[in-house]
Amino acid sequence: MLNHTELKKGTLFIYNDQPYIVLDFALNFQGRGGSTAQIKMKSLITGNVLSKVFHPGDNFEEADVDKIQLKFVYAGKGQYVFSESDNPNKRLTLAEEQVEGGRFLKPGQTITGLSFDDKIISANAPIKVQLRVKEAAVYLRAGRAEAGTKEVILETGASIQAPSFIKEGDIIEINTQTGEYSRRVE
Repeated sequence: MLNHTELKKGTLFIYNDQPYIVLDFALNFQGRGGSTAQIKMKSLITGNVLSKVFHPGDNFEEADVDKIQLKFVYAGKGQYVFSESDNPNKRLTLAEEQVEGGRFLKPGQTITGLSFDDKIISANAPIKVQLRVKEAAVYLRAGRAEAGTKEVILETGASIQAPSFIKEGDIIEINTQTGEYSRRVE
């Protein structure tokens, strides 16, 4: 059992019969009243982010979440289809909000999924991925004070802002958590 002061950043715990991960933790002392914990947490099933205050006496179970390898097959109509990496015939479907960084996935790519109570609840793309630029808009030069970015469309169909020197056919690295350009890969 975890008490309210043990819910540090990255801790997995059960709240209202669902697994959550702690995103942010702040302990507040209130004189004689003890301490409260201000928690920002994310549901591993729905992806919703909540802010809660927990008090002394609040206890939680640790979430028993297993990591498994999934192979991305295809996406369509707000659904992502995966197969088990060792058994391609066994497929499963996750909703768009259950897949973090899904718009940057290529077919055949292996990613990490989370399993809770023998049910796959979410999947996470790697933090950094390298993708080929399929289309790059012509850069229209603006004022010198502006950064000089343009929209590019990647091989997965996702569009992002990239520096003006990026052209069609370049391979670039993207941070899937922020959706931002990181660097050009030579």
